[in-house]
Amino acid sequence: MSLDDLRKRINDLDDGILRLLDERAHVMADVASAKNTLNLPTYDPDRERQILDRLAARAGRFPAGAIRAVFREVMSACLALQAPLKIAYLGPEGTFSHAAARALFGLAATYLETTTIESVFDAVTRREAQHGVVPIENSSEGSVPHAVDALIDGNLLIRAELELEVAQCLLTQAPGLGAIERVYSHPQPLGQCRVWLAKNLGGAQLVQTASTVVAVREALADTRGAAIASHLAADLYGLPIVRERIQDRPENFTRFALVSIEDAPRTGSDKTTIAFSPRDALGRGALMRVLAIFDEEQINLTRIESRPSRAKPWEYVFLADLEGHRDDANLARAMSRLRDRCPMLKHLGSYPRHASGSRSAPER
Repeated sequence: MSLDDLRKRINDLDDGILRLLDERAHVMADVASAKNTLNLPTYDPDRERQILDRLAARAGRFPAGAIRAVFREVMSACLALQAPLKIAYLGPEGTFSHAAARALFGLAATYLETTTIESVFDAVTRREAQHGVVPIENSSEGSVPHAVDALIDGNLLIRAELELEVAQCLLTQAPGLGAIERVYSHPQPLGQCRVWLAKNLGGAQLVQTASTVVAVREALADTRGAAIASHLAADLYGLPIVRERIQDRPENFTRFALVSIEDAPRTGSDKTTIAFSPRDALGRGALMRVLAIFDEEQINLTRIESRPSRAKPWEYVFLADLEGHRDDANLARAMSRLRDRCPMLKHLGSYPRHASGSRSAPER
C-alpha cells in the first residue's frame, strides 16, 4: 500500500474509534440513570480498576501502559458526562499529589488545589469537592503525620488507595553541583534523598518548603539554589533537570488515599483502616490483648503505627490497616470486641486494595 493509502486507512480507523467512543458515552448515560435509580455513587474505583486490568491484560502491539493511560482518559470523560467531579488535592499544580489525582480521575475532572493537607479534608467536608487526594505513607520515610492526624480527627473515610512511584530529580539553573548553595524541597523528598544529598551536596543548606512546586519557584529565583521535584514540575515551570532518580532507594513509592464522605462497598479484595486506643484499665499488656483479637478472628494486619493523642499528653492512638472489609463477618466481630477494650475506636474506611501491577509514575 502507498503512504496515501496507509494514511486513509488510519483515518478510517480513527473515525471508527470516534464512533465507538460516542456509543460508549451513550451507554454511560444509561449507566448513570441506573446508578441513580439504585442510589449508587457515580465513582466506583474498583470497577474502574477491573476495566483497566482487563484491557491491559489483552494488550497486543499497543503497549499495556499506554492502554491504561488512554482508557483512564476515556473513563474520565465518561464520568464527567455522568456528573461533574471536583477533586481537592495538595497543590499547587505540578506536585506529586496533583499527579496522583490525575492518575485517579484523568483530565476531565475539575481540580481544586489547596495549600495544606488539612485544607483538602476541609474542602471535602464542606462539599466544595466530592473527593480529596492526600499522601498518607512513603515506602522509605513512613507515614505523613498531617494526613494521619486529619483522618483520625475528622469525619472523612478512605474510599480508595493508589501507589505511585516517586522519581525525585534535582532541578537547578546553577552551572554545576559545586555552585549550589541551597536545596529547596518538601520535608518528605529531602528525607528520601538524604544520603545522596550528603554525598553530593554536603555543604548545601537544606531548606524545607510547603511543597515541591514551591521549592521549584524558590530555585527559579535563586541562581545558587536547586529544588528536588518531579519531571512534571520541571516541565511545567521550565527549570532544568541536572540529575534524575536521586532518591536513596531505587524503588520509592508513596501511597495516596482518596478521602470522601463515604467509603467503598465490599469487593472481596479489600483493606480497612481503623484507629484505636486501649483502655487504661487493661494495664500491662493492654496492646497485646487488643492485637490478640485480630489473630483470634484470623485478620491480617498489614500496618500498625502510633500517634500522640490530641486528647491527653503521653497517651497514644494506634492506626492499623487490616485485610478485609467492615462488612466481612470476622472483621465485624473484631470491631465489636474491640469496643469493649478500647474507649476510642474509629473506622477510617474500607476500600479496594491497590493492585501493585497498576502502579503509575510520579507523586508528591
